Amino acid sequence: MSIVTKSIVNADAEARYLSPGELDRIKGFVTSGERRLRIAQVLTESRERIVKQAGDQLFQKRPDVVSPGGNAYGEEMTATCLRDMDYYLRLITYGIVAGDVSPIEEIGVVGVREMYRSLGTPIEAVAESVRAMKNVATSMMSGEDASEAGSYFDYLVGAMQ
Repeated sequence: MSIVTKSIVNADAEARYLSPGELDRIKGFVTSGERRLRIAQVLTESRERIVKQAGDQLFQKRPDVVSPGGNAYGEEMTATCLRDMDYYLRLITYGIVAGDVSPIEEIGVVGVREMYRSLGTPIEAVAESVRAMKNVATSMMSGEDASEAGSYFDYLVGAMQ
């Protein structure tokens, strides 16, 4: 839920007008909109490159994942791993556009540890893949944009652990 929606819902629940503080937060959200959309566009347009390079980094750092018995062993399982990475990158773009981690939390984090545990997938490797995507993605951005985007990657990693 965006800051605008949250502010309106909260004010309406209390039958009041938006407070000066809420209006300032909304103004900041609107003002930062162009930057957030620019970041989301870079991530969207570069998603194949980000996922491929991050996957290569993950598989170099965690050869156990692609070795016999690993969760990404074989062409089909490697493709599944890369698909999951793409899914998390997409969720990060949702969060960036919303200016809030709620889409990441509500769509992609609830139950993730349990799901991967039941599949025998090491959650540490999934978190490592998100870190690798952060490194690749933020290397394509200016300092301010990289910092903004990086916080969403960091949130997802933290939520997985």
